[in-house]
Amino acid sequence: MSDKTANEGIRLQKVLSQAGVASRRAAEDLIDQGRVSVDGKVVREQGKRVDPLTAAIHVDGMRVNVREDRVYLALNKPRGVHTTMEDDQGRPCVGDYLRNRAERLFHVGRLDADTEGLLLLTNDGELAHRLMHPSYGVKKTYLAEVPAPVGRDVGKTLRGGVVLEDGPAKVDSFKLVDNFGNRALVEVVIHEGRKHIVRRLLDEVGHPVHSLVRTRIADVALGNQRPGAIRALNRNEVGSLYSAVGL
Repeated sequence: MSDKTANEGIRLQKVLSQAGVASRRAAEDLIDQGRVSVDGKVVREQGKRVDPLTAAIHVDGMRVNVREDRVYLALNKPRGVHTTMEDDQGRPCVGDYLRNRAERLFHVGRLDADTEGLLLLTNDGELAHRLMHPSYGVKKTYLAEVPAPVGRDVGKTLRGGVVLEDGPAKVDSFKLVDNFGNRALVEVVIHEGRKHIVRRLLDEVGHPVHSLVRTRIADVALGNQRPGAIRALNRNEVGSLYSAVGL
């Protein structure tokens, strides 16, 4: 009997194996142990068939990407590159880094031209929508170089909230990372997505940004990825993004 029929789908253990979760034998053990769920229901029966295009499969509570057509990438966007797929003025843009890819990808949110750092690229519309929607509160971490000294009251003020021209805003967390001469490096964590929000917040408390890098989105970190480099997210990173938005 083949692993797939026209109407029944693919055996769950094969789907897990193809997704890189475990070998087929180890996947069978995961199923026996009740660690696998499909569409919200724990599966303990061997040989259950699923449709990878529609099934929501979790292992130990973490969503597993089982669709071979889904792509999840991290780009370290360099400073001066515009977050667009095409630029009618011929300026450097994100699309320049994707010219040789067959998939039609789009960026998840934006970074302004003067901001560098982590930008996610995918063809998973549902995940991208949730990551960008403010109701899911996905946290983003930035490192900003600002004028020193940075007073102890700055973090308290930003956590409490300030009023900008388009309404009140606040950070989730703020800390001083380092001082060097007349400059300081601060870390800002925020789940807002309004335009230039980090720059505007820091400017409001008297610390205009000299340079800004996004270093993390949820549990996906930029790490030591060089500017302009693209890498594929690993299985745990994709699963963590699913978890962050309730998928």
